[in-house]
Amino acid sequence: MKAKPAVFIPTLYFASGLPYTLVVLVSVIFYKNLGESNDFVGVVTSSFYLAWVAKFLWAPLVDLVGKKRIWIVVAQLILALTCAALSLSLASSQIAVLSIILFSLMALISATQDVASDGYYLEVLDKEQQSYFVGVRNAFYKMAVLFGQGGLVMLAGWLAHNSAFGVKGGWSVAFLLCAAIFALLSIFHFLALPQQVSAVSEDKPTINLAEFLTVFRTFFAQKAIVPIVLYILIFRLGDALMLKMAAPFLLDAPKVGGLGISTETVGLIYGGVGVAFLLLGGIVGGFIVSKFGLKRTLMPTAIFQNTAILLYYFMATSAPSVFLASVCNAVEQFAYGLGTAAYTVFLLRTVNPKYKSGHYAIATALMAAGVMVPGIYSGKLQGALGYPHFFLLSFVLSIPGMITILLLPLEDK
Repeated sequence: MKAKPAVFIPTLYFASGLPYTLVVLVSVIFYKNLGESNDFVGVVTSSFYLAWVAKFLWAPLVDLVGKKRIWIVVAQLILALTCAALSLSLASSQIAVLSIILFSLMALISATQDVASDGYYLEVLDKEQQSYFVGVRNAFYKMAVLFGQGGLVMLAGWLAHNSAFGVKGGWSVAFLLCAAIFALLSIFHFLALPQQVSAVSEDKPTINLAEFLTVFRTFFAQKAIVPIVLYILIFRLGDALMLKMAAPFLLDAPKVGGLGISTETVGLIYGGVGVAFLLLGGIVGGFIVSKFGLKRTLMPTAIFQNTAILLYYFMATSAPSVFLASVCNAVEQFAYGLGTAAYTVFLLRTVNPKYKSGHYAIATALMAAGVMVPGIYSGKLQGALGYPHFFLLSFVLSIPGMITILLLPLEDK
């Protein structure tokens, strides 16, 4: 018997959020625990974004080949095997090389699963259900972030410091737990996901090459496309730099400018309390934009979001207590959630209803590129400048993105 949407939508988007969290967020702490430099962390973990930047190139295959529920089930099975291999790789002398290969594969499969999950969501739910469950899918995606960046990091840190497992053993157990979760999700979704009416949705007919190219042409032919693309690419320049080095800053020893906080405490601060305030900021941001309109809220939320970067400059220059660091991070995460909500609404406004999936894929690919590139250089910049000047530079580099808002074709609603 197939499950109801109230059952499979939460599990579907938890399964979508967890691999992204492992690849983009948890990997930063993982490599820091292994003793890798900030330059290594910045280049390697930011490069993993490439899968999400390029996913629109193979997204049509998900429409053209097979059924999306099978893509989802197979993707989760591969993710289970990848996590198991990642767990075993920690016994190797080539951990760095093997983990980069496995995280890259996880990114590729995760990006493909995202395409299949979003397509499946549109196919099996009617328009009323799609609107009803949008909050549920977002909430469980965030719960996956909370579980990964909070729970898993805390588990790995606790095992490293309170058992004979050590750092490598703690992370091995954490990745093995993820392998079990993905295996269970794969089995559950094979049994529970309802069959689609057809391999290709009636609302999303099979596309040919000409139509595929039309999606690109129509996106880049819209009014004021230059400031739109510029805004999408550079608005997150400052926070992309800061966020990539935030966890390393909390973990690094005071002698190199960090706060010297333990891994399990960072899991609580950044992945627990921080994610909770990130979710709250997103909810408040969505409410504010819906009530007052994008034209009146995009700049104020951007200023609040980017000014909060200075909280990390404050921490880097004052060496606060763990409690105060937790408060600063919570405020910064709230501000980030608030600003990102308005930013996401703008991305949604850039799409033509006729090509909404394709246009949104292009917009989010540009967004991912705007996060990936500064992240690659974040470790090198931090190493050259030190944490205080690095966080100050992150704030300064957020200003051009805010200026581009003045050039955007914003409507009152």
